[in-house]
Amino acid sequence: MFDSHGFLTGFAAILTAAGITWVVSVRKQDVSIVDSLWPLFFLIAAVTYAGTVPEPGPRTTLVLVLVGLWALRLASYLTWRNWGTPEDRRYQVIRRHNEPHFALKSLYLVFSLQGTLAWIISLPLFAAIVAPRPMNLLDWIGVSLWAVGFGFEAVGDWQLARFKNDPANRGRVMGRGLWRYTRHPNYFGDCCIWWGFYLTALAAGGWWSLPGPLLMSFLLLWVSGVALLEKDIGKRRPAYRDYIRRTNAFFPGPSKRAGDRTAAEHAV
Repeated sequence: MFDSHGFLTGFAAILTAAGITWVVSVRKQDVSIVDSLWPLFFLIAAVTYAGTVPEPGPRTTLVLVLVGLWALRLASYLTWRNWGTPEDRRYQVIRRHNEPHFALKSLYLVFSLQGTLAWIISLPLFAAIVAPRPMNLLDWIGVSLWAVGFGFEAVGDWQLARFKNDPANRGRVMGRGLWRYTRHPNYFGDCCIWWGFYLTALAAGGWWSLPGPLLMSFLLLWVSGVALLEKDIGKRRPAYRDYIRRTNAFFPGPSKRAGDRTAAEHAV
């Protein structure tokens, strides 16, 4: 079942949050705060969808809890990571390419764009929340996949933060823990989370929400995730080239160089 009113109400709530945060970014002259807002878009959408349902479905509470855990953890981590730092290099490039009047342009180039993408990706949340169909085995398979993804993302973030906070690792490339098996355990985890949500939506009959996880996967692999971060990192950090040769980009797997137990490589 698809209630366009509920879905559009979620879009309005997302855009409202985007507009308010844009005003803050103009005052700070830093659009990086949109990174912290990104996961909160989905929590805002889920809460709004739940508020449009006359009677909560069997998955409503489950989905709200899962989205809340993921969104609040990620938003808190990103806020902590970016606190007191200059505007992210990605947004500095966008700013340079869109002057003059970037402050105004960022409303649609950054905030409204990301809000719209989040709205489309949230399709499985909407499908699972509004459906009255009883829960079944596929729901729990989806929750299990979500748990795997949450573990990869949270543990990967924690391992990288701990690595960077150690002065002895300055100039080195992270290759420990989950980062030994995939160069982007956090992105892999995020992907699992959204396919987990889709399985829950599918169990509710929401097969039509497939564009949500497909779009998230596309962004993580080819737009704002792996492709963007690794576009020129080999030039800026030569040691990363060896890391690329021996470590899977996205899906976890064994090191491509047998017997390599090196935790990190010195940057040249």
